[in-house]
Formats: sequence, structure tokens, C-alpha cells
Amino acid sequence: MISIGTLPPETILLALVYLILSLFYLLIGPGIIYFYLKIRWYVASSVERTFMYFLVFLFFPGLLLLSPVLNFRPKRRQIAL
Repeated sequence: MISIGTLPPETILLALVYLILSLFYLLIGPGIIYFYLKIRWYVASSVERTFMYFLVFLFFPGLLLLSPVLNFRPKRRQIAL
């Protein structure tokens, strides 16, 4: 069995880099994108909307992981009397 103390420092550093990148790709990045989409969805221009679609395509696995937890419903409509 291999213990962490016997591994070269480069291997441990590489494992940490992979861990950080995977956490960003699967949790942090999609969370930021969810809030960005919530704020800008109804006021975005066509170029910005294309960028939004690109981000959804790029971070799709992370968005799928967060979708059961985050549920942003549209705002209620205000009816003026």
C-alpha cells in the first residue's frame, strides 16, 4: 500500500490541481453561471444570449449536478389595478 508520505511532491501537487479544477468545473463555475443567468436572462442582448448558451454548453455536467438543488422559478407577475 502506498502512503502519501512516500509519493513525490509533484504527484501530490498534480492531484491537488486536478481536484481544484474539477471542483471549479463541477460546482463553482456552474453556480456562478446559474446566478448570472438568473440576473440577466430577461434583459440580455442577442450577443450576450449567445454567450449564455455557450456557457451552458461548456458547463453542462456541472449544471446537471446543481439542478436538483437550485431551482430558480420566474418572478411573479405584478398586475396593476
